[in-house]
Amino acid sequence: VQLVESGGGLVQPGGSLRLSCAASGFTFSRYFMRWYRQAPGKERELVAGIGSSGIAINYADSVKGRFTISRDIAKSTVYLQMNSLKPEDTVVYYCNTRDRSEYWGQGTQVTVSS
Repeated sequence: VQLVESGGGLVQPGGSLRLSCAASGFTFSRYFMRWYRQAPGKERELVAGIGSSGIAINYADSVKGRFTISRDIAKSTVYLQMNSLKPEDTVVYYCNTRDRSEYWGQGTQVTVSS
């Protein structure tokens, strides 16, 4: 299983970014996918999850109405569209899936600053 995130970077407050997570090594269409984020010294926070059917299941309260999770089965990729970004969204974002084991990408840094 391999998960590779991309799309992070520096953006001004109020701006947008789209994160991508390219998945390989498993049957992507069958797996629930998640985005987490983690600030230094804090636990990883679940940001959003999406089921195998493509229906978004949950969002953290802190991102509801601003972030949208989606997936492209043909590309084995899960996305996180982030709008109206705030400085407190400045953290590392991780892609995740699990079966009997937990799988993580390497993370992508998002920095929201003027």
